[in-house]
Amino acid sequence: MSPVRHQKPMELALGTAQQGHRGANPLVGAILVHGEQVLAVGHHRGAGSPHAERVALSSFAEARARGAHDGVDPAEAVLYTTLEPCRHHGRQPPCTEAILEAGIGTVVYGAPDPTPRAGGGAQVLSAAGLEVIAGVLDEQCRALNHRWLRAQEQGRPFVTVHLAQTLDGRIAAADGSSRWITSAASREHTHTIRERIDAILVGTETALIDDPRLTARTSDGALAARQPLRCVMGLREIPEQALLRDGEPEGHGWRRLATRDPGEALRWLSASEHRGHPVRHVLVEGGARVMAAFFAADLVDEVFVYQAPLILGAGPSSVGDLGITTLRQAPRFVLDSAESGPVRLFGTDVCTHLSPEPYPAGASGTSLTDTPDRSS
Repeated sequence: MSPVRHQKPMELALGTAQQGHRGANPLVGAILVHGEQVLAVGHHRGAGSPHAERVALSSFAEARARGAHDGVDPAEAVLYTTLEPCRHHGRQPPCTEAILEAGIGTVVYGAPDPTPRAGGGAQVLSAAGLEVIAGVLDEQCRALNHRWLRAQEQGRPFVTVHLAQTLDGRIAAADGSSRWITSAASREHTHTIRERIDAILVGTETALIDDPRLTARTSDGALAARQPLRCVMGLREIPEQALLRDGEPEGHGWRRLATRDPGEALRWLSASEHRGHPVRHVLVEGGARVMAAFFAADLVDEVFVYQAPLILGAGPSSVGDLGITTLRQAPRFVLDSAESGPVRLFGTDVCTHLSPEPYPAGASGTSLTDTPDRSS
């Protein structure tokens, strides 16, 4: 195949990748092709689930077991994947191992894997005698995961933010009443995300005023099987009777992050473990000053905005003062088509899925301690 002929299958792989959801692991899509025939497709559904290459190869193997593709020699098939196949044992076995076991002859990938442990799969496959072609639609493949790549470069967890607000951006009325601004359907979606993250974070003011449990719950109100590490960021102490403590000492399901610096909080979390795994995906749920700190430091990688059809006109805003004095300094976001699309309805609420606008090619971005300059 010529490089031009590689582009269409890689475009299909890019589209398939967006069926997954963002978080600790990148979005990845894989397409297995023989000539002009697509044999199998696969995408990565998130941390702990099979990688896209394994999904596609398993689908191909299952089809062959049913008698399909009998005339296909795997050595003549081409596996397209948006990210370099991994070579390490993590929550899943290495994709290089699956590719070699399947007898695939050629692998074409888009972006290299920048992580020290997983990267280098291309060399493993080449050394085993496979034809490996790198960099097809590299720019598009990098753009697909530009914030995940930034989190890897900075050595920090991926950060998702939830904003549940009225049409005028309020999270409570002037008297402090806030339950419930958004619909039950919105809250149910929030809990599905809580279940798949590693840690959930709020500020001490939210912890003291709202006294949240910060648990993941099923639609019937029961505790979900998978629970996040419950974190409070701030300098004030957390009362013994706080619901998020669940009667447990610190370090047993919850943690106080005694700082007002979001970069420092993420550094602490990146050095932590929960359920035997590193903390690699953090959900920030409030309050306004904590939200502002994360946005101002350019540490927000993904946003879900749940907007209820209400107008209050007064009351606290969902995001505090960012120190922005002119429009050109404002952080900009783009619609994110991952998961189930950029705009969804949950009951009477509109949920908008957003990601920060990608940096120009070659831009280095910011560090965990730098405040971004968006004026240019």
